[in-house]
Amino acid sequence: MPAPEQAVPFSTVLRTASSEEHAAAEQSPFMSRLLGGQLGIDAYADLTGQLWYVYRALEEQADALAGHPVAGPFIDRALLRTAAIERDLAHLRGPDWRTGLSPLPATSAYADRVAELAAEWPAGYVAHHYTRYLGDLSGGQIVRGIAERTWGFERKGDGVRFYVFEEVANPAALKREYRAKLDAAGVALDEVGRRRVVEECKRAFALNGAVFRALEARYPLSA
Repeated sequence: MPAPEQAVPFSTVLRTASSEEHAAAEQSPFMSRLLGGQLGIDAYADLTGQLWYVYRALEEQADALAGHPVAGPFIDRALLRTAAIERDLAHLRGPDWRTGLSPLPATSAYADRVAELAAEWPAGYVAHHYTRYLGDLSGGQIVRGIAERTWGFERKGDGVRFYVFEEVANPAALKREYRAKLDAAGVALDEVGRRRVVEECKRAFALNGAVFRALEARYPLSA
């Protein structure tokens, strides 16, 4: 039976319940050093390549999920990032950018989990959709600005197109609408379902953090 409307909006529940995991991912040594100018463009290109695997997993099943009662409302073609990432990789790594690109074990685990949820538990897929795309629309814009200044990319041009949502006319409005969809999903799910989505949200941040730690090991401070 669907749950009654919640006193605390589900978007708020997700944000507060995963705040510790979110902060840990944001404050990872790899990202701190990358955005602090201590790492070169190779590290930035490596991060972009790892993200390609994650977003392919998120977006390959988008059409199949469009009709799902919980996940369907979140499928928005204006958010899709794979093509933008590929354009960035062509700029960063050259036309043969796929050559030599491979997922880190942590990246494979992340992408595999997303693909598993898309196929078997779309409500859990929403947790990953939320942590990635709402983050891209928010903190991702800070990353874009720093990358443009640090490595001389054209403003909103090749190299940072991943962070540019050309089809989103009003990012603030889209984020409000997205949170309203999360609240509606919380109403549609029962208490067990909501708790599972909260735990999956935490897991999403943890999987992302594991990728950062793997990249940190690849680019040690002494390098």
